[in-house]
Amino acid sequence: MIFDDDLLERCISCGFCLPACPTYSLTADESSSPRGRITLMRALETGQLEPDDPTLVEQSSFCLGCRACEPVCPAGVQYGDLLEQWRDHQWQGRNRPVLARLLMAVVARPWLLRLQGLVRRHARTKVRGRTYSLMLGCVERGLYPRVSRAALRLAPGMQAPRAQGCCGALHAHNGSSVQGAEMAEALGKRLPGTIVTTAGGCAAHLSAHLGRDRVKEFSEWLVEMGAWPQGEVRVDGRRARVALQDSCHLRNGMGVTRQPRELIKAVAEYVELPGAGGCCGAAGTYSLLRGADSRKVLAPKLAEIEAARVDFVVVVNPGCLRQLEQGLRRSGSRVKAVHLAELLTWAEE
Repeated sequence: MIFDDDLLERCISCGFCLPACPTYSLTADESSSPRGRITLMRALETGQLEPDDPTLVEQSSFCLGCRACEPVCPAGVQYGDLLEQWRDHQWQGRNRPVLARLLMAVVARPWLLRLQGLVRRHARTKVRGRTYSLMLGCVERGLYPRVSRAALRLAPGMQAPRAQGCCGALHAHNGSSVQGAEMAEALGKRLPGTIVTTAGGCAAHLSAHLGRDRVKEFSEWLVEMGAWPQGEVRVDGRRARVALQDSCHLRNGMGVTRQPRELIKAVAEYVELPGAGGCCGAAGTYSLLRGADSRKVLAPKLAEIEAARVDFVVVVNPGCLRQLEQGLRRSGSRVKAVHLAELLTWAEE
């Protein structure tokens, strides 16, 4: 058995997922929709299609895994779980993309993550009891250490223990969900108290395995704690115009959308993008494994950002930050992508 029977049979093929799916929007191809992919999963489960069938191979990779289909599904299909089960079967051994294998091998070694953190100077504190622990994400430690430093400036009472590993989200999304779950549980044992993370994708993965009460995304935690920022962000003598790009897994997996918007409104003029809730094309390793498709998903979002005439576009996930930074730079835009934690510290300067 490849799939959980209950999950696979829950889909009633109603089609509500079609307009929500980024890849279906690109192709108008039924097999590139959640409904179509579940039909392919059923064919794989029953033996009608072999694992090396070209359509199965292509569609298991082409899907972004953004889970935008879940909130609009009247039958409550847990598509994210189905996709993990599909890739667990489809992406074994040499069938897993080489780059994914390499990245998984790196993040599975905590000492490598600690080493890059030492070089890049991410936030670090000693353990001070069982209160709130800031999770230092793999991507943020290497590319955006300023995000964890900004988070500690906003919440100086929070601790950032050095002995951290990867949360396992990368493994779960790339065909090794069992190891991904084990890594989440191991990280939960290393980090005392409530785990607070500045990475929306990590928050969704951890909360699925450690429990919703144990894990908080940073904006969610700030609002719950009443830690509202002081001051405002100004550009050329006026209140800055700021948009938000939602984290797909944070929005679709955890339902966190209000809190980052409220925090932005507290320090700047908030501008809602028409497609703020749609995927930017980063999707974990997707932008590395399928760069051309990733850029196609991003293109209409860049146009929206430009049309909104904003100064900054805020993200709550490091993969989205990298995606938007690169896209805005390629297009020659004057708009800057920034993590929410950084924007809030600017208001207090």
